[in-house]
Amino acid sequence: MQADHYDAFADSYGTENDSSLLNAYYERPAMVRLAGDVTGRRILDAGCGTGPLAAELLARGAVVTGFDGSPAMIALARRRLGDDVPLHVADLAEPLPFADDTFDDVTASLVLHYLEDWSGPLAEIRRVLKPGGRLILSVNHPFVHAFSYPDEDNFATRQYAEDFEFDGEPAVLTFWHRSLSTMSQEFSAAGFRIAVIDEPAPSPDTPAELLTPRIASGERTRFFCFLFFVLEAA
Repeated sequence: MQADHYDAFADSYGTENDSSLLNAYYERPAMVRLAGDVTGRRILDAGCGTGPLAAELLARGAVVTGFDGSPAMIALARRRLGDDVPLHVADLAEPLPFADDTFDDVTASLVLHYLEDWSGPLAEIRRVLKPGGRLILSVNHPFVHAFSYPDEDNFATRQYAEDFEFDGEPAVLTFWHRSLSTMSQEFSAAGFRIAVIDEPAPSPDTPAELLTPRIASGERTRFFCFLFFVLEAA
């Protein structure tokens, strides 16, 4: 996994993540809504980054543990969350440093699409979840890839890179595209049942100046960007 690549722009990424349309007013509110009532639930935030989702879950009464492959991200998360929240530098592509059946839920916010192989990470998440536990996750929407790369085979699992700008700082991120059917097959093979698939609208709290013109005008209610799942451990 390329998580340590984030060390180079951890500060600018964290600043962007805290206030951008796609993170602060679209992806994160959807993850919190899908998690529902988390009071007293033990949640592992996989790929926690600088900790904004963990902070939201903590504020709603969850007992949160986080990990990320980027030491710089974990340092920023520790600054945000304090010393009472267990935080680890760990790679989702490797065995996780947690016992079996430890967590009620695992959140994986925009994490899995960095990985070529999902079988090992999903098996590890399934291992640390209690029976009946949930994996709540978001990934790049595969339909966006079809729009952006119309000449590619969008049913093939393939790597691609895109340019980004985080708080004015340029960065290149590399992802792995998967079709929806491939995702579904991999979830099932790892022992998960799909409970929810969601394509949410932006939060109603989104400042009007951040919305796309067609959503701000009321012509449309949402856009393709990320795809969300709630999976239940069989």
